[in-house]
Amino acid sequence: MNARPFVLASLLALAACHKSDAPPPGADTPRAVPFATVVRQPLGSGFDVSGRLVAREEAAVSSQLSGYLVARVMVDQDALVRAGQPLAELDQTLLTSDIAQNRAALAQSRVAVLDHTGVLSDEAIAQRRLASRTAQAQVEQAQAQLSAQLVRQRLMVVRAPVAGRILTRSVRPGDVASPSTVMFTLARDDRSELDAEIPEELLPAVHAGDHARVRLASGRWVDGTVRLVAAQVDAQTRLGRARILLPVDREIRPGGYARAELAGPPIPVLAVPEAAVSYDGNGASVTVIEAGDKVRRVAVKTGRRGGGMIELTQGPGAGAHVLTGSQDFVLDGERVQPLPATGRKGR
Repeated sequence: MNARPFVLASLLALAACHKSDAPPPGADTPRAVPFATVVRQPLGSGFDVSGRLVAREEAAVSSQLSGYLVARVMVDQDALVRAGQPLAELDQTLLTSDIAQNRAALAQSRVAVLDHTGVLSDEAIAQRRLASRTAQAQVEQAQAQLSAQLVRQRLMVVRAPVAGRILTRSVRPGDVASPSTVMFTLARDDRSELDAEIPEELLPAVHAGDHARVRLASGRWVDGTVRLVAAQVDAQTRLGRARILLPVDREIRPGGYARAELAGPPIPVLAVPEAAVSYDGNGASVTVIEAGDKVRRVAVKTGRRGGGMIELTQGPGAGAHVLTGSQDFVLDGERVQPLPATGRKGR
């Protein structure tokens, strides 16, 4: 038996094993990665807020009278009304009867006033004077009662205290009027606002008169102005409030939801390109290049954005180098090769 083919095959197999154990070319070469420097630069102080649309000022309308039935309701929800416009009318049947009785009593009292003429004894004169004063008092009482009834008659028509749009109507014909029962609520001058919730740390950047862009539920944007900033912060939510005055617009309805973009003057902050920040289940982080070109992942907190940059409210300081790509392909402690094109060569 010829053993030469067997020996040749064995040598070839052994050579193949040695070749597979050899390291691949370039295995010791660090991964090339792009990077950027953490810099302090002015960044627009704009940020987003959201909240509920509310009436700029609500007016509650009720009757000043009590015990009268509502005879007629003249307006409904969403109606535009002017100041003094009739909204509802009460039943005047009983009041009209009372006014007629008071007028008859007044006429009778005036007839009872005696005309002091003729020659009378002192005693008769005294009696006449007493009777006259009594009759005059009755006249004044009847006149006062009639005046009160006439005022009540004018109040039988419930009128709008201010111009605006009717938001709610809770009165129906047949209801019994009462000063404690609100019949209508209306938005004065049909003006609405966004009651925006603002994190406590951002409140110092918001001022009355600041411009805001408000996005409605339909996706349309309208311009608004910050009217006031609340003087206190909610102790539970740590949120403050700002009222953003909006233009008169039929699409803006109190009770709806909207969000706004508030813009302020640029503020110097620590910032990096947005590509440098990674997000996972643990939050935001950046990958820092440390001594020896070794990398380490550092958790950060972010703030404002603008011009492709993002603020670091917590994280590495100015001058630190962070990856702007390949963050997901390197491990902590791994050595990398920063790309020369970014303006930094290996250390």
